[in-house]
Amino acid sequence: MSTLREALDGLARAARDAGLDDAAATAEGEALAATVAERSKGAFVPWGEQTGRTGSAAEAFFAAAKQGNRFRAGPTPLMNQLLLEKSDHAGDYAAALTDVAVTAQSLGEPGPDARGAAATILAAQAGAPMAPAPTVPVGSTPVPRQPAPGIGDEMLDQVRAMGEQVRRQLEAMGGNSPGGFEPRLQGDLAPQPPGSPPVEERGAPAPSLETKAAEPDKPAEPEKPAEPVKTVEELLAELDGLTGLKDVKDEIHRQAAVLRVEGLRKKAGLESPTLTRHMVFNGNPGTGKTTVARLVAGIYRALGLLSKGQLVECDRSELVAGYLGQTAQKTADLVKSAEGGVLFIDEAYSLSGDQYGKEAIDTLVKEMEDHRDDLVVIVAGYPLPMAIFISENPGLESRFRTTIDFADYSDDELVEIFSGMAAKADYDAGDDVVARLRELLKNVERGSSFGNARYVRNMLEAAIGQHAWRLRDVTDPTLDQLRTLEPEDLVEQKEEDEPAVAADGTLVPPDNPEPAQPVDIGDPGSEPVEPGPPPATEDKPEALEES
Repeated sequence: MSTLREALDGLARAARDAGLDDAAATAEGEALAATVAERSKGAFVPWGEQTGRTGSAAEAFFAAAKQGNRFRAGPTPLMNQLLLEKSDHAGDYAAALTDVAVTAQSLGEPGPDARGAAATILAAQAGAPMAPAPTVPVGSTPVPRQPAPGIGDEMLDQVRAMGEQVRRQLEAMGGNSPGGFEPRLQGDLAPQPPGSPPVEERGAPAPSLETKAAEPDKPAEPEKPAEPVKTVEELLAELDGLTGLKDVKDEIHRQAAVLRVEGLRKKAGLESPTLTRHMVFNGNPGTGKTTVARLVAGIYRALGLLSKGQLVECDRSELVAGYLGQTAQKTADLVKSAEGGVLFIDEAYSLSGDQYGKEAIDTLVKEMEDHRDDLVVIVAGYPLPMAIFISENPGLESRFRTTIDFADYSDDELVEIFSGMAAKADYDAGDDVVARLRELLKNVERGSSFGNARYVRNMLEAAIGQHAWRLRDVTDPTLDQLRTLEPEDLVEQKEEDEPAVAADGTLVPPDNPEPAQPVDIGDPGSEPVEPGPPPATEDKPEALEES
């Protein structure tokens, strides 16, 4: 099996082939790996060694895991960009992300919760509701590898198969070539005909300059025509395919219609009022805010209002620096990365109340004005704090005229979301499992901190972990056993143990809980991570509709 370093190098190569920033791809891969291995005892040590962060491995690891939590609910930013462009390279990039997820499962002392995280992350990379793809037989492309403690080869095979299924689903969505996407699987994901020579592994070093110089010059390839992007109709159909959110869907449809007509009036030479495109998303956690923001970015691009259509997510920790004066530059750099797309600021109200947050807000207002023709900012959070946050700053109040409220999900909608996520991850959740889920939902307190779709997403991850642990002694599980969840796989979420404190006062990662007691995977909307593992928090899972 490839090492994490090799998998990250393969991801960077896939990004370069797609014309993307390989450094940004590596950062995505590091965050994805940290999220998969977040609950594996001691995982931060090998992660730090293979990412070059040996000096502050624990701090960097948990900070990266917090960033990577976003990938549980939707595609990574670069994966999303390839999907929006209907790029022929989307399959390759998905396959490279699969390699990263598989290798991350073996970091430290892995348990079944790493399996659950990898499963939901890979399923989320397709980025849109899709018809079920044909099941890929587990172990159909076996490769030599060393078994990791606590996790069987069949579990690794199942994750590989899931990555292959995601790639097949991307291919089925169609691409620029006559046959749709033409993914080029590399390394141990690539099926080879009998008798073929070994294929260079993903993580193998790039050819040296001397080797390249010795190669004969190849004629320059003709420039490819611009790849088509998703249409407004396709993106609105994806929006309509989400569970619930009727009022939100109606408002986004209205916004799209207004902006379309505004564009047509401008083309016709008619006067048109300047409409603010920035928005406030009010709602509790897990009500679909980030998912809708991602679709808004694509819709605005399809309407010609944005040049790229990418979504850049952040919170206070990514805008505020440790010293006054640094925050302005940090905020400006983040805005620059979002130029041409949507900057989504979660829990934006956390910027109120201190001079660091004020510096970030002042910089944000200036950058919004400087880039008003090619930038949309969406701020999100709990309804009351968001209303106070906007009203307290005249610069924000004049720019955020559109507010969309995201209602909590009903039990029926949460069951539908759970079933959809399970199917997308190629698991069968029958009526008995759904009945067990309904029982658990009845006993959950529905306060403002309830995770909504995050709760059932985390419930599914825990169930996948329980499922893997249940099959740990089954030597040769059948396909039905590998796919079928049982009611006992669904368990109530447990709070984490308090982190231990070392003799020098630093935090050390807690021991892995017993596999029969799945724990909270963390909330990407929580406060910035301090050095060491995140403190124990109330269980607030994430979901398909993130934020």
